[in-house]
Amino acid sequence: MTNQPRPQADVPPAPELFTWEFATDPYPAYAWLREHAPVHRTELPSGVEAWLVTRYADAKEALADQRLSKNPAHHDEPAHARGKTGIPGERKAELMTHLLNIDPPDHTRLRRLVSKAFTPRRVAEFAPRVQELTDRLLDRFAGEGEADLIHDFAFPLPIYAICDLLGVPREDQDDFRDWAGMMIRHGGGPRGGVARSVKKMRGYLLELIHRKRAELPARPAPGEDLISGLIRASDHGEHLTENEAAAMAFILLFAGFETTVNLIGNGAYALLTHPEQRARLQRSLTEDGGDHSLLETGIEELLRYDGPVELATWRYATEPLRIGGQDIAPGDPVLVVLAAADRDPARFTDPDALDLSRRDNQHLGYGHGIHYCLGAPLARLEGRTALATLLTRLPDLRLAANPAELRWRGGLIMRGLRTLPVQFAPERSGARPGRI
Repeated sequence: MTNQPRPQADVPPAPELFTWEFATDPYPAYAWLREHAPVHRTELPSGVEAWLVTRYADAKEALADQRLSKNPAHHDEPAHARGKTGIPGERKAELMTHLLNIDPPDHTRLRRLVSKAFTPRRVAEFAPRVQELTDRLLDRFAGEGEADLIHDFAFPLPIYAICDLLGVPREDQDDFRDWAGMMIRHGGGPRGGVARSVKKMRGYLLELIHRKRAELPARPAPGEDLISGLIRASDHGEHLTENEAAAMAFILLFAGFETTVNLIGNGAYALLTHPEQRARLQRSLTEDGGDHSLLETGIEELLRYDGPVELATWRYATEPLRIGGQDIAPGDPVLVVLAAADRDPARFTDPDALDLSRRDNQHLGYGHGIHYCLGAPLARLEGRTALATLLTRLPDLRLAANPAELRWRGGLIMRGLRTLPVQFAPERSGARPGRI
């Protein structure tokens, strides 16, 4: 059952949510909700009922409200609907203890351990590897004159990058690409290939943790990988269990790559469909030795305009509370709609326009509060590197499909294209190397 707002005179009918048409362009529906039902209770495709929070001010407040727990144990849902609010396999105890599913003090403890891998200095040190990966992936198709930017570029780049950061040996990284590909293509299904991929990935991570613990030197090496750092912290009294380490590595891989796939894919699509903005960015990157200031503001604007995360991950009321004038009962799921909040005209001037030079841009694309995306600095680096390299090496890049024919992946949390076919003048020096 869906609780609809009371009909009002001259109010257009409520939009239908979660259809294929909605997935293609949800922004008109979100505009209606912001104006007429800003905190809206609805039935999701899974059958679970949840509150959608769509205005910027309400969204920012909800993201920081610790009465909204991340722990699914607070979810007061009938038995038939239980288990429908997580990623595939997530409700298995061995994968439950990760940053998206816990509250302080456990969240504080685990985030402190992982945050060392995402400091500005560590991310800056990783920049040459990201550029190397970007160039090698482009080398593979630059001489062809056509590509699918999702499959050939946006998808593999963050997979290889996060594997490097975690410490997955390069000879094993193609397996991770296959497993992650299964999950991103079929993320809504808990059975079959997705479940097998989750099982294989978890088994591999546990085996890798065992192997690294046996081989770990007494002193940390400069730039030590994240899994080694988690093992070392556990061995020195930080109380990190083996299952917590495996779950942490799993969620960093899963959350850390899909958001960046969508940032690159959605960002490239936005630039291809806004030629004036794309031309401004290309000029700034190539004239006078290259000015990256527009690239810096441009990435933030792409995150706001059509960001990689449509809805923030699940929250559950732990006590009665009010959001935007609506009473929320204990146990009710709450979903903050980042995509709606970031198009709120009460916060952003001309919010439906893409303006790469927008300065007042405190968007919520990576969340807010204690659950702000830990990997945001790395994702921004990858997004800037990928888009700048595309536009400079393939300056005549153009969309090779009717925008209306492009398909967006189903799912509740993420927003991203299934494919993004493009054409361009072949780069004469384009090579096709083997292993990344």
